[in-house]
Amino acid sequence: MSTRFRLHLENGRQRNELFHLTREQWTQAAGRHPELAKQIDVSVGWDGDILENALQDADALLAGPIDRPKIVQAKKLKWIHTTGAGVDHLLPLDWLPEHITVTNSSGIHGDKTEDFISMALLMLHNKMPQILANQTNKIWDMIHEFNIRGRTATVIGFGDVGRAAGLGAKRLGMKVIAVTRSGTAQPLADETISVSQLDSVLPRTDYLIVAAPLTADTRGLVTDARIASLPKGAGLINIGRSPIVDYAAVIKHLESKQLDGAILDVFDKEPLEQGSPLWTTPNLIVTPHISCDAPDYVQRVFDCWFANFSKLTTTGQLDNKVNRQLGY
Repeated sequence: MSTRFRLHLENGRQRNELFHLTREQWTQAAGRHPELAKQIDVSVGWDGDILENALQDADALLAGPIDRPKIVQAKKLKWIHTTGAGVDHLLPLDWLPEHITVTNSSGIHGDKTEDFISMALLMLHNKMPQILANQTNKIWDMIHEFNIRGRTATVIGFGDVGRAAGLGAKRLGMKVIAVTRSGTAQPLADETISVSQLDSVLPRTDYLIVAAPLTADTRGLVTDARIASLPKGAGLINIGRSPIVDYAAVIKHLESKQLDGAILDVFDKEPLEQGSPLWTTPNLIVTPHISCDAPDYVQRVFDCWFANFSKLTTTGQLDNKVNRQLGY
């Protein structure tokens, strides 16, 4: 690139510090990519304090919070990179000018997701929600279970996060059924089906793992009826987005013991409200949106961005582009 590149980093103070794109974090990442960093002028903003001015000459925006009106008015902006993999907070993308490309941070969550899913599956299979409740109530109940090897995990959504979830199940010797939009065979999975075939595999699913992005097609996908069609004693894990799953139905089926246990990591409103019945639902473990994120999260985001900037400077192309029609 013949001219210097302008990048603006936009933050929200209300977000967890894990996701803050600070000057110090940028300097650390730039030290790993010195030749690329030399080409870039960076500004750092908080809660829109300098956003309008920064977008007067910014070529790219790397951001958590998105201010749509200001972005629409940006003169030079050609590229927005989001700090997360999901872009449901931007959808539908009909508000975004056609000349602006959106990329996401897909690909940085795999190792943590794999570990979390292995842990979650073992916890559910070995009845840890019940055992923890028994401990609280000082109940000595010796619960025994067979090995998890050979059981079936159905993973809804088989992108980077879903594949990592599949690896977490495979690590335990489980059979994996991948559920994708197209049904195209996935090498990692023992079986791949399209979303339209989901009902056919639920009766033989021991553990249902939701790892899909939130789109118009996935919203409300895991209904009361679909949870009811799982075998009695099945488990459910949601690391995707809350609106994909009917949480009222999860509560109902846990209370009736149709579901043996569930682990939910994502919620409509976060932090989860104090009055939510999810806190006290039997055999349900609430985790505070930690399934896919590691302490070095921002450095992973920056490495992802630098890799894409390198590609842009050499080929004029970008990876991790969000499809405007599909929403991921």
